[in-house]
Amino acid sequence: MGKTKIYDTAHKPETALLVSVITPDISEQNAKDYLQELEFLVQTAGGEVQGVFTQKLAKPEHATFVGSGKLEEIRQYADAEEIDMIVFDDELSPSQLRNIERELKRKILDRSNLILDIFAKHAQTAQAKTQVELAQLQYLLPRLTRMWTHLERQRGGIGMRGPGESQIETDRRIILNKISLLKERLRVIDKQNETQRKNRGELIRVALVGYTNVGKSTILNMISKSDVLMENKLFATLDTTVRKVVIDNLPFLLSDTVGFIRKLPHHLVESFKSTLDEVREADVLIHVVDISHPNFEDHIAAVNETLKDIDALDKPIITVFNKIDAYKAPVEVDEDGEEIKVTLEDFKNSWMAKNADPAIFLSATEKTNLEEFKQKLYEIISQMHIVRYPYNNLLY
Repeated sequence: MGKTKIYDTAHKPETALLVSVITPDISEQNAKDYLQELEFLVQTAGGEVQGVFTQKLAKPEHATFVGSGKLEEIRQYADAEEIDMIVFDDELSPSQLRNIERELKRKILDRSNLILDIFAKHAQTAQAKTQVELAQLQYLLPRLTRMWTHLERQRGGIGMRGPGESQIETDRRIILNKISLLKERLRVIDKQNETQRKNRGELIRVALVGYTNVGKSTILNMISKSDVLMENKLFATLDTTVRKVVIDNLPFLLSDTVGFIRKLPHHLVESFKSTLDEVREADVLIHVVDISHPNFEDHIAAVNETLKDIDALDKPIITVFNKIDAYKAPVEVDEDGEEIKVTLEDFKNSWMAKNADPAIFLSATEKTNLEEFKQKLYEIISQMHIVRYPYNNLLY
């Protein structure tokens, strides 16, 4: 009898190279942080990073994003290692995409396309799926020529989920009609959601906001004693989760929302504005920050920028510095050139001195300072409750 053949049927992740241009306004630490985040995005999408290429330029090359020499270096490495795709840490113009793909003869993704793909992967409800499809079609519209030309060898995988070949192959008019249809569908869903929000009564509404993967769902579970999905992945939560919570007989609604991120694609922000209505219409925001992340202050700025975009920055905000159990004191240099470690207490005192909004330092997983957090939340909500229900405040 002949030997039995054994086939490896295990799914192998797509391999990727990361490419970044470092301009003079980006520090080395920030450049490193951006690439780590891009690698995490690739992993969340199901890929595996095999290498990183960076180039220092005054600004990205107009035609090919990186210089011709660097592009050739990337091509040689990708050929030698049989890399599946190249991922760029910025949005590429249609002409850049076309030129780079012609040179590298591989699937080319930019940061926006990668994030759209992750949203497509995680969308569960009709609303989330409609929002993602709308954002994808708006992203694809100026790139239709490139999609037609290279469709033959793009048969799936990361960056190819979503609208599908039938829509991509259609002409511009049909794509625009589809976009109009999706926008109308979202308007209907928005009206339904607005009715649901009204039916919840006049309870005080609190929304958790923050950078992606900072522990918002963990805090929601901790406060509401519910069981919401928690994953160490970017954008694990797309749909808003709302729970009724009671602290010392004071009821309120607590919602968890999609995490923010730097360089979030414009089309995605526009499409998900209806989801962010929960933030816009909230009475109080809880801004959750991962204080163990080396660039958490940049994350704060990115979240505040998005809150500003949706006109929600003027609400009462409690800043919650989460993951204090994992905090590592950074080293700074003083005026005399001496290195000093910034302890958690140092940062806490500095933050309190510069900011008027209340701040809580806790560990959601260890439940450290949980009672202090609940008490602060109770104080703010009870004051609002007294104003809204002056005749019922004796009950609380």
